[in-house]
Amino acid sequence: MTEKHQQERMAAAGGITLALLAFAGFPLGDAVIKSMAGDWPAQAVAALRFSIGALALGIILLFREGRQGFSVNRPWLHMARGFSIFVGTITFFSAIYIMPLADAVAISFVNPILTALFSGWFLKEKMQPRTWIATIVAFCGVLIMLRPNVAAFGWVAILPLISAIAMAAMLILNRMVSSQRSVFAAQFYSAFWAATFLVIATVIGHWLVPVMAVPSVPDWDVILRCALVALTATGCHFLLFMATMRTTAAAIAPIVYIQLLVATAISVFVFGDPIDRTSMMGGLLIIFSGLLLWRSERKAAPVTAA
Repeated sequence: MTEKHQQERMAAAGGITLALLAFAGFPLGDAVIKSMAGDWPAQAVAALRFSIGALALGIILLFREGRQGFSVNRPWLHMARGFSIFVGTITFFSAIYIMPLADAVAISFVNPILTALFSGWFLKEKMQPRTWIATIVAFCGVLIMLRPNVAAFGWVAILPLISAIAMAAMLILNRMVSSQRSVFAAQFYSAFWAATFLVIATVIGHWLVPVMAVPSVPDWDVILRCALVALTATGCHFLLFMATMRTTAAAIAPIVYIQLLVATAISVFVFGDPIDRTSMMGGLLIIFSGLLLWRSERKAAPVTAA
């Protein structure tokens, strides 16, 4: 083995390790959000979390690139990204408030399948037969997981599926702004518009929807936990970005399913949520469909000469 190949293998191993840490960290933030159920309304927690994130990103952007860093092309696309994050966040936060964390995370894993479908519909990318098979299998898994949850929680259990649809739309919009000059500017504007929509929804909900009423100013521990979620999410995204600099997206993609294992462990051992066999079967189908899609995309990827 040449020295170059050895360095490439070490870089790839480092990238996979970073991705493992990133994906394992995301459910920890979800657990912190779930711990605030009953302390403050979900939409208010989401608004505070993204406001903190937008403020931090804005300060970083200002120091790195100055005022010019805030100039972006096609601002309406960034607004649409923020709206997608708003819908995805408020529905997912509401879901983990009322249902087991593991179930909500597992249902949200239909996101890669939906992204593949949306790519074919909106970006005119060719759909492979395996993509359709993976889609059908994934939706079967979602339906299996939703059956007991709909019976227990009502149709509100579909919230994580709505969140997955919204986040898939956000990924498509991300690809449409992939030529953005500044990555920090793109991240700032998505967080800024998400925070804006969430604050508006919180104000409207407080006055018009009794269940969304904000009882009082949040306690210091709520603010601290929101800041912690903003910090951990940003840190995980940074680790993921560093991972993609060391290895391929195809190598990183399957690691996403570590989230389900971590979320299940937190759900059972921290929150005491029972995990029944039906839900486990549905979750395994979703994982299988995602791995099938990853394998299909990996085979379809062009091979570069060494």
